[in-house]
Amino acid sequence: MIDLEREGGIARIFLNRPEKVNALSASLLDSLAAEVERLAANESLRVLVLAGRGKVFCAGADVGELATLNESTAPAFVARVHRVCEALRALPVPVIAQLHGVVIGAGLEIAAACDLRIAAKGTRFAMPEVRLGIPSVVEAALLPRLMGSGRAAWLVLTGEAIDAERAYQWGLVEEVTEDLDQTVGRVVQSLVAADRRTLHVQKKLLQLWEEAPLARSVDGSLARFAEAYADGVPPALRRHTISRA
Repeated sequence: MIDLEREGGIARIFLNRPEKVNALSASLLDSLAAEVERLAANESLRVLVLAGRGKVFCAGADVGELATLNESTAPAFVARVHRVCEALRALPVPVIAQLHGVVIGAGLEIAAACDLRIAAKGTRFAMPEVRLGIPSVVEAALLPRLMGSGRAAWLVLTGEAIDAERAYQWGLVEEVTEDLDQTVGRVVQSLVAADRRTLHVQKKLLQLWEEAPLARSVDGSLARFAEAYADGVPPALRRHTISRA
């Protein structure tokens, strides 16, 4: 239900359930979480791209499976969504969500847990859970941080879809493109060109800034900046200085 492709330090995971519009079943979520957790231990990894096979990125949780849940089994299902999102956020390297077709419900939560989101023109985004009689939960909590509380409220309260252009205007995605593969490839190469350890630190700082009060965020940033000089002038900075001399 998922495919993994590796090319040097670049990994690509594809949701591969196109006959079900990549709807998230319990087994798919378990496989996805386990694969991301395995990648976290790979020191050669530089960037992960998360995408979907077929016509869409992800149509959300498998509605047929949701219909079989009850009060005692529902928490375990949604915990699987959280495990995936937590694994993506804990991965040391940047994660790009490569989005097309539709990005719905739990699929949008997973995209929100990635570091960067790039969407094909025409992609549609929605959080329709309220129309199914259930609330949006777990990493839907990331949406106000990305978009602002009012726009996130519009998505989760109305259940209506927005197009890629509005998603870009609202800050939900970082780029909208006519050529998704080419644009994602360009961003991947930009990330690969950066220092891996520094990207790891920067990703952790971004999450700190997202979650912590300002004073703690600043203090944490100062400590990480000092650590960058723990072994002397960073090699990349030294090379840049020499090249400009």
